[in-house]
Amino acid sequence: MATPAAADTPTPHPCEAALEADLGWGLGVVFRAHVKVTNAVLEDIPGGPRGHQVLAFAVQDLGGNQGTIAAQLGLDRTVLTYLIDDLEKAGLVERRPDPSDRRSRLVVATKKGRALWTDRQDALRHVERHVLSALGEDATLFRQLLQRVAVHANSFDPVKDTCSIVEELT
Repeated sequence: MATPAAADTPTPHPCEAALEADLGWGLGVVFRAHVKVTNAVLEDIPGGPRGHQVLAFAVQDLGGNQGTIAAQLGLDRTVLTYLIDDLEKAGLVERRPDPSDRRSRLVVATKKGRALWTDRQDALRHVERHVLSALGEDATLFRQLLQRVAVHANSFDPVKDTCSIVEELT
């Protein structure tokens, strides 16, 4: 078996060894890459990632009315109102009267909204596979462990508004 030539081996960055031991640095690099690519994938959805989250609620019938969606996403109701207005103008969602409470409006995905959401989900899965491809078969285990750590960390410092935190960090 041949060994790689010295010219084929990349020269490590001078700080690389110190950074390898820094969890914050590693999380930051992966987070920045994920946010950058995610924003690009979602740029044609009004509100970007926030709009995508609202659309996800509508497509998956997770939230129902605006109050529930606002609470689940940690968004101010007035901000959500403007976001839904933009999604509605784009033909992605519509507001319908709630049969159980005439004062309330349900946010429902349109056919166009469902198609766009499905397309973007496929694109986001492709991006995630690419980012995690360095892990090979360990990618599934990594996702499970990351989720476990995230749930644990959230238990002692609950995230109230994920969107605002992402904006602060980017």
